[in-house]
Amino acid sequence: MTTRRILDLLRNGQPDETVTVQAWVRTKREQKEFAFVEVNDGSSLAGLQVVVGHDLPDYSNVIRQLNTGASVEISGVLAPSLGKGQRVELKAASVMVYGGADPETYPLQKKRHSFEFLRTIGHLRSRTNSLGAVFRVRNACATAIHNFFQEQGFLWVHTPIITASDAEGAGELFAVTTLDLKKVPQTGSQAIDYSKDFFGKPAYLTVSGQLEAEIMALSFTNVYTFGPTFRAENSNTSRHLAEFWMVEPEMAFCALEGNMELAEAFLKYVFKYVMETCPEDMEFLINALMIRSCKPQRISLIVSLAELRIRRRSPYWKRAIELLSTLFPGV
Repeated sequence: MTTRRILDLLRNGQPDETVTVQAWVRTKREQKEFAFVEVNDGSSLAGLQVVVGHDLPDYSNVIRQLNTGASVEISGVLAPSLGKGQRVELKAASVMVYGGADPETYPLQKKRHSFEFLRTIGHLRSRTNSLGAVFRVRNACATAIHNFFQEQGFLWVHTPIITASDAEGAGELFAVTTLDLKKVPQTGSQAIDYSKDFFGKPAYLTVSGQLEAEIMALSFTNVYTFGPTFRAENSNTSRHLAEFWMVEPEMAFCALEGNMELAEAFLKYVFKYVMETCPEDMEFLINALMIRSCKPQRISLIVSLAELRIRRRSPYWKRAIELLSTLFPGV
């Protein structure tokens, strides 16, 4: 039987369908005649509720192993759910436990964990609602970025991660070397002897792929880079990152107006795609981070406004400004 993703079942699953899911246990609630087990496979914010009855073969042994964090395969039949906020649930006919989790030592439990604590368990933090939502939204953003430029006829250029270029002095660079830092070779003038290094000259992690993209645009007309970049500024603020992914389009035959048109179309496309693909994740993140100025209904309205072609001379301009002023008073 083909395994189904939980997101697909929550959105498209129909009662009386026989399905199989492979996931991890989130929670378990035991009743007298059955148990409710919530499982999640990472495809959605919400999990799938599974009803495990006492008539399941080897019920006592199986239910004892269904602790938070256990990996399982469950087959059964979908049924309408009477629970709040869920359309269907799975009536388990068979349960296979791939890997158990000791409830005494498994660090993730049904409570809110601080980000500071989650940093200490990097191998498990992506199973939490917060980090799961972040990674799904990030995935949607990356997909939208590629889709937009590919649909516009751009060529994706893979620019070097290791480079000798400072890219217009965009920031402090991380050095890349194979030299023994405990015994750095020196020239007669006491300078570092890079002839003994792997590349024979100073090399760094890239801060931008712009230089290579400009060169490629002179052959392919419209290109874009999208990949990791690095900055070595020693600043622990929310506005500084040591590593991040950057989008850099370059166009050979394009004036300022065309550049503005592309940037506007790009942002509209990405916003709309993310809101259509990850509405539950976006709503969760907005509420979890308490971004009061950015409620889901406001984002939906902004996406609708973004679909209009609004210019200063357009009759829609004044109305758009009024709506945005209502959404973000004082901004």
